[in-house]
Amino acid sequence: MDKNMFCNPIIKGGYPDPSVCRVGDMYYMVTSSFYYFPGLPVFQSRDLVHWEQIGNAISRPDQLDFRNCDSSEGLWAATIRYHEGIFYIINTLDVQGRTYRYNYIVTAKDPAGPWSDAVIIEGADGIDPSLFFDKDGKMWYCSNLIPEDLKFPYQKQIYACELDPETFQIRGEKHIIFDSIVDHTLFTEAPHIYEINGSYYLMTASGGTQTNHCVNIYRSETLLGPYEPCPRNPIVTNRNVRLNNELGIAVVGHGDLIETQKGEWYMVLLGIRPYQKYIEDYNQYLPRKWIREPDRNKDAQFNLGREVCMIPMAWDYDNWPIVDNHNGMVNPMERKPDLEEWRPPLKSRVDNFEDPVLDMIWCMRRPVKTPFYTLTERPGYLRLYGNDAKAEDTRTQALLVRRQQHNYFEAAVAMEFEPEQEGEEAGMIVTQNDRYAIMAVKEKLDGELFITAYQIINGRRELITRKPAEAGRMYLFIEGSTGQYHLYYGNSEREKKILATDIDGSILSTVVADGFVGTYVGMYVSGSGAHADFDWFRYEIVEE
Repeated sequence: MDKNMFCNPIIKGGYPDPSVCRVGDMYYMVTSSFYYFPGLPVFQSRDLVHWEQIGNAISRPDQLDFRNCDSSEGLWAATIRYHEGIFYIINTLDVQGRTYRYNYIVTAKDPAGPWSDAVIIEGADGIDPSLFFDKDGKMWYCSNLIPEDLKFPYQKQIYACELDPETFQIRGEKHIIFDSIVDHTLFTEAPHIYEINGSYYLMTASGGTQTNHCVNIYRSETLLGPYEPCPRNPIVTNRNVRLNNELGIAVVGHGDLIETQKGEWYMVLLGIRPYQKYIEDYNQYLPRKWIREPDRNKDAQFNLGREVCMIPMAWDYDNWPIVDNHNGMVNPMERKPDLEEWRPPLKSRVDNFEDPVLDMIWCMRRPVKTPFYTLTERPGYLRLYGNDAKAEDTRTQALLVRRQQHNYFEAAVAMEFEPEQEGEEAGMIVTQNDRYAIMAVKEKLDGELFITAYQIINGRRELITRKPAEAGRMYLFIEGSTGQYHLYYGNSEREKKILATDIDGSILSTVVADGFVGTYVGMYVSGSGAHADFDWFRYEIVEE
């Protein structure tokens, strides 16, 4: 590969809706996380290409109320900004069947944390809000709303209002600064305001986060408008080609602009890497709540979720931004910024669970007040305590998972678990949400031990295969390939017996599983009074 180029995505796996800011020569990014907790992962980089996770902005159960939170509710798109020594993250929490929603701010002096408790902005409508600090020091809130008198379906307005910098509450009136009736753009959301060379620019995500996703931009001489649309809108999109295309990247949008210390401009934005798998009848995967049934793209699946991509930008003769590459689209290879290469320490492929604090990559479904895991009860092991929730239950299960970041990978664990009665099970799981998963678990049936492969489709458990197991330590393996998963087990680390291979992995495609998250892989236990000990967990990339 040309040393002046980098590969997209720059952060692999389900890290959608990126937002970025720069402080000196360091860059910071936040992405959305929905019902997985800890939430709002925070990253840092010095070259915009290589990123290192340094924390999670939502890491304490009492920071937010995740009441009755569905998989694609929870923490939606966030914005990160820096002003006078303080980092700000503004975000939407959406829970309880989308009936309970509010926008809030958390702050920190160190982006690695700790982050403050959430301050709810009373009366702040909309989703995916942003903050803007004007040159006079005033703090502005910006988001979208649905007008009372709709002129066309999915019409949205963008509004701005000043915030009190101490209380973060709205000060004064809300100003409508843009109405999508101007260009009839659908699903105008995720606004960002920038002041560049004396003009104000309003950038939005548009088209919905599916096949029509794109980035639009507008300009005004004053902060509160009126904003005129760029004549070349959308300024970024891959929507004019099929999802399965020669580029290998699709559904790009939801961007944030950043200027380097050397005056170059880049945009971070989300994209997907689809693979070929045709599904004729998507109605078999009802009910659909978040993602509409595909039309001409019934052959495009993606398990990894929406990932962070980046493209170079430039300012054209008319002072509008333009994608600065050969085709104006998001490509798998793009030009590096003119910044000294920065390599954070390589993340170990193995977690030996030797630290008293869980690594920040691990997630659970929704926060819990009483932890179901411990790293100190048996030093050097992760102990998971089961409850009566199964993997397919909508209640919070005893599982810890991390993002699947590659189509070709191997995950493995060393587990010690002896089920004492039927209904107790423990093992490995690869999952999108509580309605779709594939797992290998050790269990007891009629007094005999088994290693069993299940799949969960539409929230219903289905048996794939079952084989006799032995007492004692067990090693479990999940291998991924494009659109497929393969399960193995053994009684030693070097032993790999086939449990089930060529399992249809398209059930873990976001299009099938329905929602906004990607696939996660990890450890799971169920059964009140049961516990499982995990000596280590390994995640390895297989050459793609």
